[in-house]
Amino acid sequence: MTESIMELTTNLEKKEVYILGIESSCDETSAAVLCNRKVLSNVIANQKVHAAFGGVVPELASRAHQKNIIPVVDYALKEAGVHKHQLHAVAFTGGPGLIGSLMVGTSFAKAFALALNIPIISVNHMQAHVLAHFAYRKKESKNEPEFPFLCLTVSGGHTQLIRVDNAYQMKLLGATNDDAAGEAFDKIAKLMGLPYPGGPLIDKYAAEGNPLAFKFPVPKTEGFDFSFSGLKTSVLYFLQKKKEENKNFVEENLKDLCASVQHTIITTLMNKIHHAVDETGINQIALAGGVSANKGLRKSLTDAGVAHGWKTFIPPFEFCTDNAAMIAVAGYFKFLKGEFATQMHAPFARFTGF
Repeated sequence: MTESIMELTTNLEKKEVYILGIESSCDETSAAVLCNRKVLSNVIANQKVHAAFGGVVPELASRAHQKNIIPVVDYALKEAGVHKHQLHAVAFTGGPGLIGSLMVGTSFAKAFALALNIPIISVNHMQAHVLAHFAYRKKESKNEPEFPFLCLTVSGGHTQLIRVDNAYQMKLLGATNDDAAGEAFDKIAKLMGLPYPGGPLIDKYAAEGNPLAFKFPVPKTEGFDFSFSGLKTSVLYFLQKKKEENKNFVEENLKDLCASVQHTIITTLMNKIHHAVDETGINQIALAGGVSANKGLRKSLTDAGVAHGWKTFIPPFEFCTDNAAMIAVAGYFKFLKGEFATQMHAPFARFTGF
């Protein structure tokens, strides 16, 4: 029996609850203000400093968070038109993520909430990606799944297939055994000489390329788990061989290379979704995480939904990448249950479950 999120919180949502969300798990400093599940502001400060290093440098990330967090929170409150004394709680990313970055967000949330004498809420970053589907800007724009549903969460750090029974109960069906999908995109992009972050560039060039121009192996893993390291190695050896024959091979075939790599990664992801639908009988499928912004993946899921009669749900681009609105909406659900953290709470770097 399915249960909508509206049925879950019908009476409680009649009360206005203002949550400040803070996200600092990696290299985006973000703050958002929500009234219940409605997003009043969602401010993100990106860190361009990492591009020169070809990836996120943890020490530089934590320093940038320290610089950005106060102005970002201040701007989020002003944009929302909410005074700090109207807040009912502060939700923050407790993990997983870069420990130095998480400590900045956690410390700020503790101090800010303590000064206002309001509770703090620690949010699991991966759970927040899933619950981003239940945040909205305008009521008429809401398009949210009913429980239970399957969620494919794909980002630079994680690739997970999750069964979501309600806002509080999620079961991890499978995860990557090595590289995450987003990590594979970025590493392969680097092999092709593209700047960091390379994933969005692969998506861009793939739109004009032939996805069947070059054949790369689709990894075969047991159950619902994923693997992308083998694909990365296959592309590495392929490019080495081709560049020995023609030093301009990548430049001359960039669009077809990007399309072929993206096709292989998306095929890997979609194969697991098909498997999960067959095994669970659940035909409501959601995407989440930074890689859910990939246009090729979004189209593949939408097309599969039409072909197989699935109900598919893809969040707006604003809620795909790391953002504080998803932290705040996850915090809102925990607020309804009274699940608060203490001033002794410590952030955690690794995903250990929901």
